Amino acid sequence: MASFLRIYNAALMRRPMLAQSATAAFLFGAGDVIAQQAIERQGKNHDFMRTARLTFYGGAFFGPALTKWYQLLNRIKFSSPTKGVIYRVWLDQAVLTPVAVGFFFGAMTMLEGKSISDAQERISTNYQPTLIRNWTVFIPTQIINFAIVPHHLRFVVVSVVSLFWNTYLSAVNARTQNQALLESSDVDKKLN
Repeated sequence: MASFLRIYNAALMRRPMLAQSATAAFLFGAGDVIAQQAIERQGKNHDFMRTARLTFYGGAFFGPALTKWYQLLNRIKFSSPTKGVIYRVWLDQAVLTPVAVGFFFGAMTMLEGKSISDAQERISTNYQPTLIRNWTVFIPTQIINFAIVPHHLRFVVVSVVSLFWNTYLSAVNARTQNQALLESSDVDKKLN
């Protein structure tokens, strides 16, 4: 285990985009597996396409975006360490997070092959409660992260917490998707 951590730490230093995108892909996929198996109790009815979509989203969108975001935040200089923590947390939670939450639900809807109006509906349904829950989890996480964690490991800290957060996001997204399918089915029954 120690050798794996050394290799991973070296990869984070040498190739941060690749290492962090791979980490995000793995953790988004793992979060979906946990959501489907532990929360939704799918068993053999596991939706592998859903897991693939979330894995793709983590590796192709979330990982690269967060890598660049942290690189930007690390370049900004502040007059004191305390101000640095306060402003980095504020920027992270007031600038990036509102965009990321909306983008997640929009991207998931589009990756499912749905329309833009379906994406808008899913965003409007889930945006506010998800954003508020995000703040309760990630404001304390980011205070600790920006205060004591070395720059190159900040993504890892967020990723570990994100495993549980991704489980939540996957479950919320699936619940909304299933509600839309039920409503569509009800409309079809009424028309026939």
